[in-house]
Amino acid sequence: MQDRNYPAVIEYHDRSKHHYHQYARSAGRMDWENQPIPFRFYDDSIRVSLPFLQTDPAVNHAHLFRRAGRSAAPFTLVNIAGLLELSLALSAWKSLGNSRWSLRINPSSGNLHPTEAYLILPETDALQPGLYHYNPLLHGLERRAVASPALGEQIESHFGTGGFLIGLSSIFWRESWKYGERAFRYCNHDVGHAVAALSLAAGLWGWRFTFLNALSDRQIEIMLGFDRTQWKRLEAEHPDLAGFVGSQETADTPRGLPEEVLQALAEMKIEGRPNRLSREPVGWEIIDDTAEAVRKPPTDEHRSRYGRRSFIDQPDSPLSAPAVIRARRSAIAFDPQAVIDSSGFQAILDKTLPRDGCPPFDAQIGQPCLHLLVFVHRVQGLQQGLYFLLRSADKLQAVREAFRPHFDWQPVEGALPLYLLQTGDFRQDAARMSCHQEIAGDSTFSLGMIAEFDAVVRPAAYRYRQLFWEAGMIGQTLYLEAEAQGFRGTGIGCYFDDPVHELIGVSDHSWQSLYHFTVGRPVEDPRLTTLAAYHHLESSRQPGRREK
Repeated sequence: MQDRNYPAVIEYHDRSKHHYHQYARSAGRMDWENQPIPFRFYDDSIRVSLPFLQTDPAVNHAHLFRRAGRSAAPFTLVNIAGLLELSLALSAWKSLGNSRWSLRINPSSGNLHPTEAYLILPETDALQPGLYHYNPLLHGLERRAVASPALGEQIESHFGTGGFLIGLSSIFWRESWKYGERAFRYCNHDVGHAVAALSLAAGLWGWRFTFLNALSDRQIEIMLGFDRTQWKRLEAEHPDLAGFVGSQETADTPRGLPEEVLQALAEMKIEGRPNRLSREPVGWEIIDDTAEAVRKPPTDEHRSRYGRRSFIDQPDSPLSAPAVIRARRSAIAFDPQAVIDSSGFQAILDKTLPRDGCPPFDAQIGQPCLHLLVFVHRVQGLQQGLYFLLRSADKLQAVREAFRPHFDWQPVEGALPLYLLQTGDFRQDAARMSCHQEIAGDSTFSLGMIAEFDAVVRPAAYRYRQLFWEAGMIGQTLYLEAEAQGFRGTGIGCYFDDPVHELIGVSDHSWQSLYHFTVGRPVEDPRLTTLAAYHHLESSRQPGRREK
């Protein structure tokens, strides 16, 4: 059965494609005077300064993607602040001449950061129960509503464990200011980046982030108080998802909320006024129309099973798990002569395979729908060529039937479900298809994330967003594992869609490329100066201090 909104999704998806002869519509220039502020503030709200970690969790890199055997830490303000510091906070500042800009733990297209985060917290050792907005610039919480202590008890009773709720939202204008119509795609990439960042960081405390897949967008809007917020024109936040961070690691974790909890959240009195982000925001009607078409209705709870696949042997990394998280950057140039050894290459790809009980994919966005078309440029022990990493074993036959008949589908020796399609030098193809960006050809390898598209989106239009979330989660995983192996990654949202499909032999919407990524040895720009993430805050700042 076809969702009535499916045609609107296809219209947007095709219209927002880049082509060799024409890019998707955008403003066509950089209106710097109108650039949105990258941070959301709530004026007239109570602000709570969060403590910084004095000591990072003692977790080595090899256990970044493993949670088993780690005892759960208590849900104190210090630990919740640590989770935010290692998932959504600032990671550094860069400066060049008179320009200065911040970087964050979670990646974002164009470093524009459309994703906002909200926490629904029970009473803690230092905080009233209620709804809070996380402000990464200040590493603080802005109170949006006070809740009854009974709400925390209801949530704990429902989930059978202590914990708290997190909601994510998007400000489309932050991305459309630069990228125009294609911005809706990038906003949803960034949701996936944030989900992966939260899931991986939660694991450092023995916690688990679980996507509440039964909730509707309308329910999330009410939970986060968006229905009671006076937004500035064209600067409203769109509800994306809600998750539960808890200490329990069972397959029976609820994926929804009971009516009494939803009702209590709906009755909270909302505080604070959202700041203005731009002097004169510009609307993109097709983004608003598409966002409306893919709004999620209430659905039945569902659970995904990925299996207990073992991790392949990997090289040791000198970096701890928190150090890998803090080190994540997007490369701006690669050494075109660098080579990655086969063990490092396989370790990076291996982390993108979902496993039960292993972050980030056990957040359970859904069954894996994306696979990796890999351009191998310089991997020691592997021939140059075009490869395919299958992230779901039951899709092999469907993929083989959909792709070009002359592809070899030769299994690569080792534990990965990696197949050689065709040998050859694809460096120029990779760069050309990634909007002529040399970084895709100068890397050791690059890839496109190919989604099973039509079969997923046609019956449920809201799944369109979730495909991009999955892509973003894969991207964040690649970023971190590349850093751990001494390399660096860069997500590429600018690519020519249909030439990629032509390369693999797809001419309809059955399979679509949703995100590109490239990994190599970075070449640093000596003109840039790096500053500490929170050098702009007073060193004497007192954690837990409340400010009006």
